[in-house]
Amino acid sequence: MTAYEVAVRARAELGEGPTWDAAAGRLIWVDILSRRVHTYDPVSGRRTVRATEQHVGAAKPRTGGGLVLNLRDGVGLVDPDGTFRRLHHDPVPGRRGNDAAVAPDGSLWAGTMRYDEAPGGGTLTRLTGDGTAEVVLSDATVSNGTGWSPDGRLMYYVDSPTRRIDVFDFDGGRATGRRPLARIEEGAGFPDGLTVDADGCVWVALWDGAAIRRYTPAGTLDRVLRLPVPRPTACAFGGPGLTDLYVTTARTGLTAPHPLSGSVLVVRDAGRGLPQPAFAG
Repeated sequence: MTAYEVAVRARAELGEGPTWDAAAGRLIWVDILSRRVHTYDPVSGRRTVRATEQHVGAAKPRTGGGLVLNLRDGVGLVDPDGTFRRLHHDPVPGRRGNDAAVAPDGSLWAGTMRYDEAPGGGTLTRLTGDGTAEVVLSDATVSNGTGWSPDGRLMYYVDSPTRRIDVFDFDGGRATGRRPLARIEEGAGFPDGLTVDADGCVWVALWDGAAIRRYTPAGTLDRVLRLPVPRPTACAFGGPGLTDLYVTTARTGLTAPHPLSGSVLVVRDAGRGLPQPAFAG
C-alpha cells in the first residue's frame, strides 16, 4: 500500500476535480452529487464549503479571482465577492457537467455526460471568457480527465468507458489527431481524472481500481500508487513545490464503503507537478 495521509476527512458522495490554486495556496475540489465546492488550505487547515444550485462537475480558479463552475446546465462564474452569474447556458434533459480543465491559453474545456451514461450522450466543449462555446467532441460517453503536456503541444483525454487515455496534437484552441496513449486492462478499473507532471508523464485515477497510475509520454506504465479506497476519482499536484499528490475519492454506489471513501488523500513527495493556468474570464 502506498504511504498516504488524509488531507481532508470527509464523506463526499462523489468527490472530484482536485485543483491547486497557487494564488491562494489552497486546494479546490467538488462533491458533484452533494452540490458542494470545497477549498482546503494545508498550511492553516482552513476549509470552506459553498453550496451550488445544481450538480457541479468541476470548479477552477479564475485569473481575477473567483471560480468557474461546470454545472448541470452549463458553465457559471463566481466572482471574488461571491456573486454567481451564468457564462454559458446549455441545458439538456438527463445530462450534467462532469470534469473540466483549463488549457494553456486560459480556455475551459468542460465535459458532460448523461446521468444514465448512455453511449455518446456526452460532449467536450471549449469555452472562452466571453462565453463563446465550441463543441470539440460531440460523442463522448463519460467525459473525464483532460490535461496538457509541459510544452502545450499535446492534450490528454479520458472518456472513461473506453478504458483508454487518448492523446491529441494541440495547437492553441484546436485538438486533432486523436489516438490511444494507453489502455487500461479489464479488471483494473476505469480511467477517471488525470494530471500531467513536469516530466510530461500522465497520472490517472482508476475508478474501481483502488489506484493511481503514471504513464510516460510513450504510454509505458512506470508507477502504481495503490490506495485503500476502491474509487479514487482524480488527482492533482499541490503544495508550495507542487510535489504533493492530492487524490479525491467517492463513496457513491458502494454498499460497504471504506471509512476513507469520500475523503481527500495526499501522497507526499510523489513527483513534481506543473503550474495550472487559471481561467481567463
